[in-house]
Amino acid sequence: MPSAKRQTPVRLELPPLILHPLAEESSPENMLEGSRANLMLHGLLPCEEQSEDELVEKVARSRYLELRMLFFVGKDLERWLQQCVDLVERNADLSDNGYTIHSFASYLIESTPSNVRSKLLSWGVVDYRNIFVRALGLRAIYREMPEFHTIATSFLLDYHRFTDYLYACRQQLSPFVPVPAKTFSFEIYASAEYSQILERQWKEAEK
Repeated sequence: MPSAKRQTPVRLELPPLILHPLAEESSPENMLEGSRANLMLHGLLPCEEQSEDELVEKVARSRYLELRMLFFVGKDLERWLQQCVDLVERNADLSDNGYTIHSFASYLIESTPSNVRSKLLSWGVVDYRNIFVRALGLRAIYREMPEFHTIATSFLLDYHRFTDYLYACRQQLSPFVPVPAKTFSFEIYASAEYSQILERQWKEAEK
């Protein structure tokens, strides 16, 4: 829950947000199979002689793959959030504002800079807000990704709702200072793209 505190209007460049590749080689096929099984469970496709338990298992396994991807997105986001906090703590104009990880999580999701939003949309990531919310919600309870058999099927089938509430709980456990919109700017990169940028910079520095 945001707490009221006067802000110092300083425009600052935050560290870049770098997202690593997510999908495993078998993920698209298994997730498609899970989607088909879900349609069968709801009577929208013929069941092809599969039992309800078999269909539920397929859906749960595909949801587990989605959950794994969210988990690693969450790791990237948390790394970036901590970098943001470290940066403002070293800035004399901002260190007294009390910005925390929760402040920057809210800034990323609620006040996404236009350049970041455009980049995500160009990648085909339309629902990025929910992805970030669920990734951070999941990281609120798991420091390491658990094995499939250790997670309740009921959680896997409806993980969207659970992780939405987990994020809300994470943000509301303690007051935080909200970051006003357009206070900071930053860039977002895929890890391979960022590696190429660094490589070009190194080559130019060697000249």
